[in-house]
Amino acid sequence: MRLPTPLLRGTLIKRYKRFLADITLETGEEITAHCANPGAMLGLNMPGLPVYISKSDNPKRKLQYSLELVELPTGLVGINTSYPNKIIGEALKSKLIPELGEYASFKAEVKYGENSRVDFLLDEQSTHKTYLEVKNVHLSLGNALAQFPDCETDRGVKHLKELSNMVEQGHRAINLYLVQRTDCDRFSFAPDLAPKYAAAALAAQNAGVEFLCYDCDINVEEICISSRLPILLPTS
Repeated sequence: MRLPTPLLRGTLIKRYKRFLADITLETGEEITAHCANPGAMLGLNMPGLPVYISKSDNPKRKLQYSLELVELPTGLVGINTSYPNKIIGEALKSKLIPELGEYASFKAEVKYGENSRVDFLLDEQSTHKTYLEVKNVHLSLGNALAQFPDCETDRGVKHLKELSNMVEQGHRAINLYLVQRTDCDRFSFAPDLAPKYAAAALAAQNAGVEFLCYDCDINVEEICISSRLPILLPTS
């Protein structure tokens, strides 16, 4: 997925009210950017971190700038939570996910369950459908371990329950975690930060929901799916 270009480099002053970030550009100008990430952004919201932002030419936008990448000593991290669906959509079209390569078609944002929308419905004409939910991962507390989520998410718990219900009805259900960072080699849930979600993941696993995790190649021009990461699933 191509990023808006050219990205501008700056330094994070502070991130606040979840969706706002004050940044000093390399020119010295201070601007406020939209931060498309409702999570806690642990380790990615520290003042002084180098960041990359895009600038929109849309005059109707309240904020011209958007925070796209955070630069850590270990590599770049994508923080825009709207991108994983785009990245996975491109990967499905190009059949870059071997575990999902058998499907000839897919449809995005399909209503299902109790007032929910699944990110992708694969092979929708089949009697036994495949429901694919995508989650953005940007948290790592070290040791090359990516984790999800970085705070409790009622929406995420609901999605796991909806996927479990689809399995019970005879369909296939998959939760795919996309790690928007380049410094991790495995994935796990985060019971210390989000015990409710970790418990829901264990219940979903026991119900037959499948889990996949992929990381990304990231530079200032694009973010693309890369390699499958092993998942350390909860056992109790």
